[in-house]
Amino acid sequence: MEEVLSIAATMSEQKNITETIKAYSKRLFGFIKQRVASNEDAEDILQEVFYQLAGNTKPVEQLSSWLFTIARNKITDSYRKKRTELLDDIFFDNEEDDTGWNEILFSENTDPETEYIRSIFWTTLNEALNELPQEQKEAFVQHELNAISFDEISKHTGVSVATLISRKRYAVLHLRQRLEIVKNELLNF
Repeated sequence: MEEVLSIAATMSEQKNITETIKAYSKRLFGFIKQRVASNEDAEDILQEVFYQLAGNTKPVEQLSSWLFTIARNKITDSYRKKRTELLDDIFFDNEEDDTGWNEILFSENTDPETEYIRSIFWTTLNEALNELPQEQKEAFVQHELNAISFDEISKHTGVSVATLISRKRYAVLHLRQRLEIVKNELLNF
């Protein structure tokens, strides 16, 4: 008898999840799309939100609030991931060169030493970005920080994709050189 009840509960839960997806998917997608760079990213995040809902074992009292909070958290996670990729682009020419920046900059650790290292890193990065020629800085910021494709940037600016890639590459080289000093001083490499 217990098996029958658990199967019925599972079928009921599936029906509720399906109804929830139908009821909230358009609103959630619009909310997410306003905060990410592409439809593909928004679809991925929406899928992750509903996946987390399906795997949730605790009762949810305010479903709408819960869904939008999870969506906001997934968007934040997406930006953190992109910042991690940005750091990889700046610091790593190959897979073997592991500096440990990611562990320091994006860890949950909030001790004074870690906070100090973070503040120095971000200050140095901003200063290094401001040292770049405007064209290189724009190519880097638009592509890496704003996650705009080179094709889109090219359409808006009229600059060829090859030129944008070259500008970004020069920016990465400069940032890598400037941040290498900080890495050596702070992380004792």
